[in-house]
Amino acid sequence: MTDQATKYNVPARVIHWTMALIILGMIPVGFLMLNEQISREVRNTMFIAHKNLGVLMLVLIFVRLIYRWRNPPRLRPVALPAIQEFAAHATHVALYVMLLIMPLSGYIRVRAGGFPIEALDALGVPALVPRSDALAEVAKTVHFYAAYGILILIAMHVGAAAFHGIIRKDGIFSRMWPIFSRESN
Repeated sequence: MTDQATKYNVPARVIHWTMALIILGMIPVGFLMLNEQISREVRNTMFIAHKNLGVLMLVLIFVRLIYRWRNPPRLRPVALPAIQEFAAHATHVALYVMLLIMPLSGYIRVRAGGFPIEALDALGVPALVPRSDALAEVAKTVHFYAAYGILILIAMHVGAAAFHGIIRKDGIFSRMWPIFSRESN
């Protein structure tokens, strides 16, 4: 381990890419499961998967936040214009906020709507919000619009990563990729 490394450490990269893969799968499923032209049986399977992966995402975001708090990155600085540094920081903060809002609003929508979350039910976890159609509707609206917000943020994040990896070649993209390599912070 170096004092100032060129890569995030392996656990941080594994958490990042695990969450990325889950999110990239959940987004289309989240929109498709609302399509009434798809059979109810298939849509029900999508709902179950989406809800339970949402629970996993909530756990992973807390693991990620705790891990980052306990293991702050000590990466070599990369010279960036102030506006890019600000945009990167703002985008990361917004992504973390959205990664909390999405599963929390989904959880509230489902539980307040009186629906099961199979993984939590199997573990005997009680509903933490009251049954309320009004609360479920608010959470549903938040979840719907937050989906578009997170899509925009992901596009910005991926676009910036591609810019740094393909055009600038300044080492920012390679901090998170490949997932497994020896040098890390």
